[in-house]
Amino acid sequence: MDVVVVTGAGGMGTAVARRIASGRTLVLADAHAESLERAVSSMDSEGYQVRGVMTDVSDADAVSRLARTASADGPVTAVVHTAGVSAATSTVRQIMEVDLAGTAHLIDAFLPVASRGTSLVCIASMAGHYAQIGADDEQLLATAPTVDLLNLPVLASVGDDPIAAYILAKRANQVRVQAAALDWNRRGARINTVSPGVISTGMAQAEAESASGEHMMAMLDACGAGRTGTPGEIAEVVAFLTGPGSLYITGTDILVDGGQAAWLRRHRPS
Repeated sequence: MDVVVVTGAGGMGTAVARRIASGRTLVLADAHAESLERAVSSMDSEGYQVRGVMTDVSDADAVSRLARTASADGPVTAVVHTAGVSAATSTVRQIMEVDLAGTAHLIDAFLPVASRGTSLVCIASMAGHYAQIGADDEQLLATAPTVDLLNLPVLASVGDDPIAAYILAKRANQVRVQAAALDWNRRGARINTVSPGVISTGMAQAEAESASGEHMMAMLDACGAGRTGTPGEIAEVVAFLTGPGSLYITGTDILVDGGQAAWLRRHRPS
């Protein structure tokens, strides 16, 4: 039976899993035992063939074990990486280890088990489109060996600002996927990012209650969306990117942000 891997057992991860895992073996991974057990139990009761694997994506060995475990169950046809931390509730170090290095670990670990038709989707963020990074530093974020990522000089530019760290990490996700597309193409596989705007998850709720939350919600009104997105809307985009209708799409990013980026670029008062 084909295998689907989803990292992150939160609102977005479980929405994705429910959307794409019917009739497949689902391997659901998370670093928090309680969240993982709750999600696995719920999906098992709904008829999904699901197993949980405790995985801290900041640990390269743990991610490699996840890839080996998943591939032992059958051909891995889809991998969706939703696991991450937020700027509102995390330190700079946590953001760099989980959001930056964790995504690189996943790309590295699943390449050897990818085959023709495998699709990897990494959840980045609209925030990545606003990183102010020089071309040389961006190239290093895209192509440096994963073991060197956390020592790149550009990381020092964020200081102790979690928001700046989050923006940089999510831009690194986008460009690292672009750079990885060649190797994935050579295996007949695909790799893309999805960059959500404000989506109604527990993480987004924490962001909304943070110091920048009022500004974030005001942007939704200003851009005309007037609401947050839903996990189901992200799941639909992921279903497209992991399905047969997107076989010629790889190495790119899809914004799902209700028009926030367009408003910021073209309509935000100067």
